[in-house]
Amino acid sequence: MIPTADVVGRTGGDGAMPLLTLDAFFAGDDDEEYIAPNRWGHGRPPSAVPAERFRAIERCADVAWVRVQPHPETLARGELAGEAVAVCTARTGGVEPDGVVRGLVDDYRDVPRVPDGATVWSVVWD
Repeated sequence: MIPTADVVGRTGGDGAMPLLTLDAFFAGDDDEEYIAPNRWGHGRPPSAVPAERFRAIERCADVAWVRVQPHPETLARGELAGEAVAVCTARTGGVEPDGVVRGLVDDYRDVPRVPDGATVWSVVWD
């Protein structure tokens, strides 16, 4: 997992957090409180499960990229936490159930290019 200080260092003067790759966010850390902590113990599986599912989604031909959206409270708390996971894809039909919203959930930097015809969807756990 990327050190919190590195994430904070990449935060812009406007306070926008950087989007993070799946590996930067999930690799090498088994702390269950850093992604959807309000759902841990209340239906969210161990973090390794959604991490692998998002890696599988990232490998799909119609997916341009997948990134973790850090929670803005990371700056105040000094602990990295994930707010949502963004999936950029041309797949739009049937992708908007409860818990998936169109676009990013906050202002972020280091956003990869969104290809023509693709949309960013954010998977949230609130």
